[in-house]
Amino acid sequence: MRMWSLDYWDTRSRRGGRSGAAEAFRVCQNRAKVEEADVDQAADANEAPVAVKSRPDPKEEERKKPRKVPRYHVVLWNDDDHTYEYVIRMLAALFGHPAERALQMAREVDTQGRCIVLTTTREHAELKRDQIHAFGRDPLVRGCAGSMTATIEPAE
Repeated sequence: MRMWSLDYWDTRSRRGGRSGAAEAFRVCQNRAKVEEADVDQAADANEAPVAVKSRPDPKEEERKKPRKVPRYHVVLWNDDDHTYEYVIRMLAALFGHPAERALQMAREVDTQGRCIVLTTTREHAELKRDQIHAFGRDPLVRGCAGSMTATIEPAE
């Protein structure tokens, strides 16, 4: 492997060649010389070199802090057109709730008129609401016109 000297790069830059490598090499050498001089001066004064840390800009700190993503509830509303079996099957299929938890939620919808089935980001809440609306009608009820009603609301 052939080693190129700084003189070679200087002649190339004068002839219109690349001068970036020579300049980078020169900058690195200058930095090394400055650092050596600082260490020598500190040794002469019997002091250790001191690293100075600058304070970060407060605006940069604010920008670096992650913002909290707003959370939304998916709310399931009661109606008389759907059976407990339908609600339990839907909650298990769409949300992955176990049968016991799905039964508790079905009872809450029936007694209180509504139930929060999931708290998540807005996009995910909208997706789950749409999945509830698309789940279809209850096959066990003849007069069932369609799926259950669900809405999303901001979590407080």
